[in-house]
This record gives sequence, structure tokens and C-alpha cells, in this order.
Amino acid sequence: MNQNLETIRHSAAHLLAMAVKELYPDTKLGTGPATDDGFYYDFDFSEPLSSDNLGKIQAKMQEIKNRKIPFEQFTLPIEEAKNKVSSINEDYKIEIIEKLATRGETGASFYKNGDEFLDLCAGPHVEDTSKTGSFELTKIAGTYWQGNSDNKMLTRIYGLCFENDKALRLHKKMLEEALKRDHRKIGKKMDLFSFHEEGVGFPFWHNKGMILRNELLSMWREKHKRENYEEISTPIILNEALWHRSGHWQNYKENMYFTQIDEEAYAVKPMNCPGGMLVYKEKPHSYKELPIRSAEIGLVHRHELSGVLHGLFRARNFTQDDAHIFCTKDQIKDEIIGVINLIAEVYDLFDLSFHIELSTRPAKSIGSDEMWEMAESTLKDTLEASGREYKINEGDGAFYGPKLDFHIKDCIGRTWQCATCQLDFSMPERFELEYKGADGEMHRPVMLHRVVFGSLERFIGILIEHFEGLFPTWLAPTQVAILPVNDAHNDYANKVLEEMKANDIRVEFHSAETSLGKRIREAEMSKIPHIIVIGDSECEQKTLTIRRPKVKAQLNLKKEEFIQKLLKRINQRQNDTNENTES
Repeated sequence: MNQNLETIRHSAAHLLAMAVKELYPDTKLGTGPATDDGFYYDFDFSEPLSSDNLGKIQAKMQEIKNRKIPFEQFTLPIEEAKNKVSSINEDYKIEIIEKLATRGETGASFYKNGDEFLDLCAGPHVEDTSKTGSFELTKIAGTYWQGNSDNKMLTRIYGLCFENDKALRLHKKMLEEALKRDHRKIGKKMDLFSFHEEGVGFPFWHNKGMILRNELLSMWREKHKRENYEEISTPIILNEALWHRSGHWQNYKENMYFTQIDEEAYAVKPMNCPGGMLVYKEKPHSYKELPIRSAEIGLVHRHELSGVLHGLFRARNFTQDDAHIFCTKDQIKDEIIGVINLIAEVYDLFDLSFHIELSTRPAKSIGSDEMWEMAESTLKDTLEASGREYKINEGDGAFYGPKLDFHIKDCIGRTWQCATCQLDFSMPERFELEYKGADGEMHRPVMLHRVVFGSLERFIGILIEHFEGLFPTWLAPTQVAILPVNDAHNDYANKVLEEMKANDIRVEFHSAETSLGKRIREAEMSKIPHIIVIGDSECEQKTLTIRRPKVKAQLNLKKEEFIQKLLKRINQRQNDTNENTES
């Protein structure tokens, strides 16, 4: 996010808090950060608040904005800070200050706006309230304080915020377009997947959805085999002791599911890497084997609160296309560049551009300072050698190491973080991984964690919205629909159907039970990329009339010619979603 825009959005969140306190003085303040497209603030209202109140609050925000009240920062020692917020009955701020004290902080930062408003905040903020950009409140939601379901439910108010009115209008237009492309609606219409109350947050894949998944995985396996990856599979449930050893218990326990087997504690895996390390340890290794590229299509489970679940984008189980590369320090640079090139090759299939962010050490981490400094400098040097531009994303690394995050851009301008490549010196130490070097001594390998899709489910959701369900022919669950004009054309239509099936083309026969126009519309709504209409002329000349959704021109081709060209598109995995010819 642009640093200036983040500051504007953070300041707009404070403006929201000021407006709420003026309108509802008894309200207690939670926290209010900037987001990717605006801001939110959490409040403890004395009376329930409905979305009908948003217009009133937004008007008050605009009024305060026009007052041009300066943002002024000051710091108080911890005890004075606690007394200050206690005097204005801000209980949640007391808790935050106490956490600052446990981390060894000696003071707390505040921002005030005249004599009217005070908030605990590290900043930064804009100069005064008039510089808080163009904003619009969008919705309210319930949220637990600090994300902990044992705490009180607060009210979260969301808002959009951009530098000016034009940027806000463009973003709202993009949101309207995104609503049309909602993968949950399109996926239901296309019969790809469903969600059920019997398994909230767990997707159910239908046959057409499985075709889509399997095509992606077939492409994935083909490219990984070419790059000399070996494929493994590890159990979904593993003993609790393993997760203590890996560090997940200390750093990820709140996101995990647990069970008991034979009176022993087990955990459902949230990540694949510990199992991958057990496979590595099964036999001794030599430097001559390295790098070992070990890949796994692994189903993982993570506990997500119901309020953040969002179709395939945020589910409680998903499939990670993990790989763990075990290599020497001298091999790190070449291996990471190889990963970057593989990721770029996959994304090019879908015309998805991307940028890279280097995410550094988070507050919650394992490993020594020296280890982290070495890992971060290695990634920087590798990125420089790759010639690719990148941004620094401070404090957003994995708990065991820094990482490269790949952010793809879809056709309406949204960005999504999918692929990652994480450098890990720590877990090989924890699991005592070894290989015999050329000197005959035992050495620690370096470990790279990497994914290309990230979550297969989430990546499919992104593709659904990116293509609006109209996938490239090679990926489409149904590639061709055959529509005879009436029953008199069924004989030829069935011959075409059987020939396509013999060539493993995914084809459907839409019989003449309803009007041709209705069947064409239904095939287009089902996002079938090739719609073949067969009437008198086609039967006589042994041709096919081909319609493409979103393409005005129709084509008439010989049956054999069409099948040959279609197979070429499929076999070469062409991105033909906007093609108006069968070349």
C-alpha cells in the first residue's frame, strides 16, 4: 500500500472515531487500522447500532473534516498513560497499554485533535482532519475484541478511503464489477461447488469443480515433473509432539484443530512442512543428492472465525500445493530464481501479472537474530540477481523465516497474494536435518518452503472472478455444447458428439426440448466456451457453426478442421477466452 495513502486511511479511521464519540459519547473505543481499500474501527456501543446510522455518522465525519482540526502527537510514561485513559473510561485502551508494558515499553504514544478527541496511537497521521481524503462508510459487522471469542462482541464499522473523489468513484465501480463476478454466485450457477450448514466453512466439490481442480493439478504435476520435483503425501493428523517441535504449537495453536487417538493428543495439520521433514529424515543424504525438491498436494485445516469466512477465499480446509526444497547455502540463489521462473510461467497461462514483496521478520518468530539477518540478506541478494523489482513488507514474514510474496493482478485491477517462497534456516535445526558434505562431515541443509497456487481453492476462486467463469478451453469443465436446431438434426449432431468424446473433448448434448434461443442463452450462462449449432446447412455440408460467448462473429468450419484446432488449443493450454477465431 502507498505509504501516504495508508496514513490518510489511518487518519480517516480516527476521524470515524471522533464522529462516533461526538454522536454517542458513552461509546468505548477499540482499535482502528487502515485496510487495503480504506479503514475500520471497533466500538463498544452502549446501545445496538444498525446500518441505518451510517449516513448520520458519515455526515458528522465530513463536518469534523471541514473543521481542519490538527493531529497532535505526544507520549506519556506507562503509568501516566494508564491513568489518562482510565480518566476517560477507555477500558480497552488500558488493556493495550498493559500489553505495551509487558513488552518492555516505557511510554505510550497518543494523538489528540484539539480538546475534543484523544486516542492511543503510534501514528503517523496527516496534518489535520481536512486531509483525510474521500471516504464512504460501507457496512457494520460484529467482531470479538482482539479476535478472541472469549471476549466481548464489539461493533466494527468499515469505510472506503482514497486520495480524492475520482479514485473513490473508480474503486466503487471496480467493486460493482467484482460483485457481478462473485465466485460464490458463479460457482453455484456453474455447478462447481457448494457450502452446507453441516460443514460451515468447508467446501463441497461437485463433478464439474473436480474437473477444474484436476486440470489445474495435471498442469501443476507436468511442470513440476519437468523441474525434477518428487511428489509425496503426508498424513492429515499427526501427534501433538510434532507441532511442539516444529514451533507451530507456540506460534499457531489458536488456528489449529485437535483430537485424541488412544488417549494421546493429536492435531489436524495446518501446514504440510513438518510431515515433509519427517520424510527427509527417513534416510541419510549426501551433498550429491541436493537439491532435493519435494512437492505435496496436501489438504490442511485452519480454524477461522465464522465472521471472516468468505467462500473459497477464506475456508476452513484447503489444498496447498506445497514444495520443500532442501539445498546447500551455495544453491539457494539458483533455487529461488528457479521458483520465481516457475511461478511466472504458471501465471502467464492465465495472463496474470504479478509483483513481489519481501516480507521480513514478524514480532512472533523463532530463530536467532543472526539467522534472520542472513536469511533476509540472502533473499535481497537473490532478488537483485533475478532482475525483478520488489517491495519490502516489514514484519509480515512467516514465524520461521522471511519470505517472498507474489501478488497477482486480475483483469479488474485487484491484487491477490498467492505464491510464496520462504527461506528457513530454523526448522532444519529443530528437526536436526543433515546431509554428508564433500568433506565427509555432516551439515545442515537450508530449507525453502514454496507454493505456486497457494491455496488451490482460493486460486480457483480468483480464476472464476478473473475470467467471470468463462475459462480458457483447456480448463473449462465443459468445453463444447452441441445444439441441434430440432430432432431432425440429431443423427449428425450425435456423430459429432461421439467423435468429440473419442478425442477426450468435454462435450454436452443440449437436445431440442426447448427453443434454440433459450438453449443458446443457457449454454452462455453456463460459461461453455464453444457452442455448436447444427441445422439443415450443417447436416448437408458436414460443417459446424460455432458461437463463442462475448464474441459477435460466428464461424462455420468443417467438423474435422474444428476438432483439430480445438485439440491444439487444449493441448497447448492456450488462453483463448477473447479469441474470435478458431485459429
